[in-house]
Amino acid sequence: MNANNALVFSVMAGSFLLAALLAVVQIPEWLQWARPEWVALTLLYWCIALPHRIGIFTALLLGLLIDALEGAVLGQNAFSLTVLALCALLLYQRLRVFSLWQQCAVVFVVIGLHQLVGQWVQNLEGSGARSLLFLLPAVSSALLWPMMLQVLRSVRRYYRIS
Repeated sequence: MNANNALVFSVMAGSFLLAALLAVVQIPEWLQWARPEWVALTLLYWCIALPHRIGIFTALLLGLLIDALEGAVLGQNAFSLTVLALCALLLYQRLRVFSLWQQCAVVFVVIGLHQLVGQWVQNLEGSGARSLLFLLPAVSSALLWPMMLQVLRSVRRYYRIS
């Protein structure tokens, strides 16, 4: 592994680690239902920005990490993040040319699909939500997409990652 590949790996791993920390940090109970999907947003950005480096295998590993961190059924987040990465890899060329608000709409749909897959697995387990409040993270993630896009794009340009 040359120095550039090591830098790329460390920057991406650092962004995923920060997203995983934000995913498990304690927040007030009234805000729990609207917690943004930090790992999913970060994965979505890297799949769109560098589809040749980040893909389904990365999503699978991240999902297993999140399953372990959250104490979820093993494979729940792995499956839903893999679906998210597949959607991002299929749509990345279109997403790059969409306006920011169109991207937010697509992020809402893709994160909503991620939430629906996770909810489906939880329902199979018998612990699913009884209302549509489980889709609130898709709304908050779509609203945070412009900030995530700007921050991660700045990091990618600062470290000249391509």
